[in-house]
Amino acid sequence: MNVTHQGKSRHYRTVWFDKARNRVRLIEQRLLPHKFKVVSTADYRETARAITDMIVRGAGAIGAAAAYGLAQGARAFRRGGLKAFERHLAKVHHTLAEARPTAVDPLNAMRGMLAQMTGDTVAGRQQQALAAAEQFAEDDVAHCKALGQHGEPLIREGARVLTHCNAGWLAFVDVGSATAPMYAAQANGKSFHVFCDETRPRSQGAILTAWELAQQGIAHDIIADNAAGHLMQRGEIDLVITGSDRTLGRTGEVANKIGTYTKAVLAKRHGIPFYVAIPLSTIDWELESGQAIPIEERAGDAERPSAAGASGQSRQQRAQPGLRRYAAGTNHRYHHPTRHFQAAPTLETPRQAWPSGCDLLTAHALGQAQNNPLRGHGDRCKFRLHCQIYPVKQ
Repeated sequence: MNVTHQGKSRHYRTVWFDKARNRVRLIEQRLLPHKFKVVSTADYRETARAITDMIVRGAGAIGAAAAYGLAQGARAFRRGGLKAFERHLAKVHHTLAEARPTAVDPLNAMRGMLAQMTGDTVAGRQQQALAAAEQFAEDDVAHCKALGQHGEPLIREGARVLTHCNAGWLAFVDVGSATAPMYAAQANGKSFHVFCDETRPRSQGAILTAWELAQQGIAHDIIADNAAGHLMQRGEIDLVITGSDRTLGRTGEVANKIGTYTKAVLAKRHGIPFYVAIPLSTIDWELESGQAIPIEERAGDAERPSAAGASGQSRQQRAQPGLRRYAAGTNHRYHHPTRHFQAAPTLETPRQAWPSGCDLLTAHALGQAQNNPLRGHGDRCKFRLHCQIYPVKQ
């Protein structure tokens, strides 16, 4: 997306790779909205620390950062044959995988890269590593653009949208997930208003989402986290769109920023559509229960004063686990590049709930080609969901 900095506007991605210097380039998100700065990481350990310390954050962005970090570590290997290279790469993978345990995008990104690194020489695999990392970044952008195309009809003229935390372009390589339908609606000339939860304890909504929307010229307010229910009760919210750090393909459970569960419960109580916007890389097809998702806990000093007026164009309405799971039974909807899905509020056994099962790639291809996520899978499918899923009629 475009950033206006020191009077000049240019396009930036959240993360990219400097091939000549073997460095990962990142927007330093902890300094926003008061200072815009791009930093470089010298090696894969620094890249992992940048993920842990939230210099870069957001599912797709840390997925791409981990992918570039793996390529960075692979390209730094200088001495030894394939066996030594594989041992080195395992160490790099472990370091990056442990940087942010809740999110699944880094694991999916690196898993995909390793599957493509099949060359007969170290040099060949190093080249394949960077090519695969670049492809992950490009796919992330493509998926987010597709989210925008599919989600744009949800935002009607004059709509009032609530979002929580930051699932914008800063959380991905570009475009974002929850914000993608907003940017697409803006491009189509629609007028609408966004309410940004400030999102304690790190205030990503006030600091990042509001800054993004201000940069793009989208009308918005920052609201206190506890104000959402008041606005819903008064009929001032038409829909909610959030992102996700990890969504379980088997159960439909979603892990996202602390406070998301509260918004889902409130939305259900007031009959407001609640959408979770995710690229395919955010789906975890292996874990069988949300209770198994590692939930980050950060130091007590993570609690910060809210950033009143942080975006420069926002007005704030006013009158320590870092993430939280919420279950399929809250009746939220999944919004990903292939289809919209709604999880039924009653849980069933896997075989009752998803008759033919579905794996990630065939679901993506089938949903685009035949407009039906259940048709034609047969014996090729290997994953089953614990809750009933059906397409949402728009």
